[in-house]
Amino acid sequence: MKERNWNADIVGFILPVLLFSAWYFMTMEGGVPAYLIPSPSALVNVAIDFATGHEKLTPYAGTLLVHSIASVQRVLLGFGVAAAIGLPLGFMTGRIALARESLDPTVHLIRIIPGIGWLPIAMVWFGVGEGTTLFLISLAAFFPIYVNAAQGASSVSPLLIRAGRMLGANKLELFTTVIIPAAMPSTVAGLRLGLGISWAYLVLGELTGVTYGLGAVMMDARMLGHVEMILVSMVFIGLFGRLSDMILVGSFRRLDLLKEESEQ
Repeated sequence: MKERNWNADIVGFILPVLLFSAWYFMTMEGGVPAYLIPSPSALVNVAIDFATGHEKLTPYAGTLLVHSIASVQRVLLGFGVAAAIGLPLGFMTGRIALARESLDPTVHLIRIIPGIGWLPIAMVWFGVGEGTTLFLISLAAFFPIYVNAAQGASSVSPLLIRAGRMLGANKLELFTTVIIPAAMPSTVAGLRLGLGISWAYLVLGELTGVTYGLGAVMMDARMLGHVEMILVSMVFIGLFGRLSDMILVGSFRRLDLLKEESEQ
């Protein structure tokens, strides 16, 4: 059993503690105005009120659940669309020359265009709100999923392909039993990148005028001067993003364990 490196764990806390201490002392004596950076205690109080609504400190008191559900649904839907399109196209591009020659140049050309560049035309196509948000999330998440799936599929060892053919696997069976499992590390990396980007583009999409969502709260709070709500929304987006990443990685680890158990 590998011995835990406690020194590394302690070092990892040094920078957060220093940043928190600087934040605390900067706001404790009014050195930085509250409308620029709220104090840690004010931020915690607003976050609790955002979740419970007991103190009614802001117009958003007690609305965390409804805004979180709206944002999570958009991320899951946009990410799901990106994965449903990006994974099969990536696997085909990685292994089929015709697909690579016909699709890859166009995909990488579109990939160069920054996400913010798609916002004006997305608003023309889908209007202000839900459709634009889902389009931006799906488009942004598609590229890392596609690229990593293609990279993983193209790097599968020829020995594995040859072994699968010797065992009688046809082309479809080679994809499902050899290529896709062998490309899984790169595929999972692409899915994690796509999921993280989905949360980033969620904010961009929700800034365009949706009614509910953590990004919508950030935009509304900016106009009303509630800086603490902007920061609280950022914190919750970070927490949900981290939680979704842990669930994604844990799901693949669980699948690996189930596969190992079935093979024993």
